[in-house]
Parts: sequence; C-alpha cells; structure tokens
Amino acid sequence: MGRGRAKAKQTKVARELKYNTPQTDLERLQAELAGGGSPTTRLDTERPSTDEDDDPYGSWSDGDSRF
Repeated sequence: MGRGRAKAKQTKVARELKYNTPQTDLERLQAELAGGGSPTTRLDTERPSTDEDDDPYGSWSDGDSRF
C-alpha cells in the first residue's frame, strides 16, 4: 500500500525523459570531439612517490615457495 504516489512520480519522470529532449550545444560538442575544447579535469600521469614498497604483500613471496 502507498506505492501509488511513488509509481506516479516515476512514470512522470520516465515520460519527461522519453519525450522531452534536452538542448544540446552542437558547437561545443563539435569542438570537444575535434580536440579543440579544454578538458575540465586532468589526470596526473605521475604517481606520487613513496618510500615504502608499493606491494604490501611482496615480502611474503620472497624466497618462500613451499607450495
């Protein structure tokens, strides 16, 4: 019981998504696809350096081959 209001809201949202298309900035899309747009986020290519070993379990396999 009480699911009618939630279902009606989901149906309304689904109809809006199906029949109403958002405005698309085609010039911005073309510039982005052509590589002319500047990226909004940039990933660092270098990993931060640490003094510790990157593999915390690496010492477990050093010379210990019982299996």
